[in-house]
Amino acid sequence: MPRALLLTGDAAEELDTMYPYYRVQEGGWDVDVSSRTTRDVQLVIHEFDPNSDAYVEKDGRKLPVDVPWAEVDVERYDALIIPGGRAPEWIRVDADVRRITEHFFARNLPVALVCHGAQVPAVYGLLKGRKTACFPPITGDMENAGATVIDAPDVVDGNLVSCRGWPDMPQFGRAMMELFSKSVNSASA
Repeated sequence: MPRALLLTGDAAEELDTMYPYYRVQEGGWDVDVSSRTTRDVQLVIHEFDPNSDAYVEKDGRKLPVDVPWAEVDVERYDALIIPGGRAPEWIRVDADVRRITEHFFARNLPVALVCHGAQVPAVYGLLKGRKTACFPPITGDMENAGATVIDAPDVVDGNLVSCRGWPDMPQFGRAMMELFSKSVNSASA
């Protein structure tokens, strides 16, 4: 059975995290959640409020963690998922997050980026020359990292699939599973 790694931390957006988590399982994949420790991750809910210039945040569910970043054996996984929220801005400074992320890009394995998730590979220079979607306010960050930002719900560029955020989940989920399935099928052929 193919296996995905979901790389996250506290303050990951709940829908950005839980939708791909369940979608890959629905598609017949196993998925392991990885964070700094095996303590449950505190997810957050971001909502748009007409009385606020930015999204508002409240606590969401807790997500159990299967394996800490330092113990991830990257060879066990066929795809990587990096959800959005505020987690990407702080997890990207961890050496093991870098090791894990670079592995998937170096081997051309599928990588799914949701919303702010693009911040992780961008900081390592992995989006240079690539097309990606992202949460619109970080477009300049992605462009400064050398990426071309596409304003669409399901951007696919080689091994990379990305979206702007949780409102894109129906289109993104289909594109993600198509890319993941295509990769596994070509690897076993």
